[in-house]
Amino acid sequence: MHRVLGDRRAVLILLGPALLVYSLIMLVPMLWSLGYSFTRGNAIDGFTGNGLANFQRLFTDPDVGHALWFTVKFAVTVTVGQVVAGYLLALLYVFFLKRASALVRTLVFFPVVLPTVAVGLLFKNFFQVAPQAGPVNSLLNAVGIESVDWFGSAGSAFWVLIIMEIWRSMGFYAVLLFAGLVDIPEEMLESARLDGASGLRLVRHIVLPMSFPVLLSSLIFSINGTLKVFDSIVALTGGGPGNSTSPLTLYMFQTSFTYSDYGYGSTIALLLTVVCLLVTLVVFRVSRRDLTKD
Repeated sequence: MHRVLGDRRAVLILLGPALLVYSLIMLVPMLWSLGYSFTRGNAIDGFTGNGLANFQRLFTDPDVGHALWFTVKFAVTVTVGQVVAGYLLALLYVFFLKRASALVRTLVFFPVVLPTVAVGLLFKNFFQVAPQAGPVNSLLNAVGIESVDWFGSAGSAFWVLIIMEIWRSMGFYAVLLFAGLVDIPEEMLESARLDGASGLRLVRHIVLPMSFPVLLSSLIFSINGTLKVFDSIVALTGGGPGNSTSPLTLYMFQTSFTYSDYGYGSTIALLLTVVCLLVTLVVFRVSRRDLTKD
């Protein structure tokens, strides 16, 4: 193995095709978009260079600040919900529902394969207030509470989005984390139980450290996915009311394709790329702590 990996030609043959495909699919569009950020115009009127004007506008645009704040707030809230809910479900499968886990995993994973538009329409009808009350408002009316216009205010629309996104994707993280939990040797768990570890102590000192690599991967998948959320918000709120639920992705899309300002849209995309990179680096930095020493 050392002889093979020490041969540069062998490494080039093994990794070259993958690197070439990755460069064509990922790096080239990123560099192309970076070039657009120094221009203004569109495909119809043409592009002209404008230096750093787009970056100056980026730091003074209040809509960018609002979209960035919403993106970070949404990403952190949904990531915590997805990973915590997925981890709890995975623990439930491993320790309590071993015989029925395949059926439960299928039921929980089912929302993941549903089209985002279908999920958005489902939640719209579920929380609607007019022309007729949805199930949520009907339940409120049944206990004497007036109907709530869930999509009429920024706060309630935000939490409906959070609930929908967690429900839609927690099954994926439950299955992913379950794959990490089942790899924990049963002998180790039994030995810990004989030593008196059970419940939270067993999870804290044995299960969590052993499953930490998969947990970290889930965290990175979730935070990067939620930072780039687009279709869920378009399907449910369209960025409203007003622009209160508009993330950077939606603002970038509207700037580029609604207002045909490709240069400034590319600059917003660059900002989103930097945010994703910084968050990933922070997660890796925090993960260097060895949980087994606590």
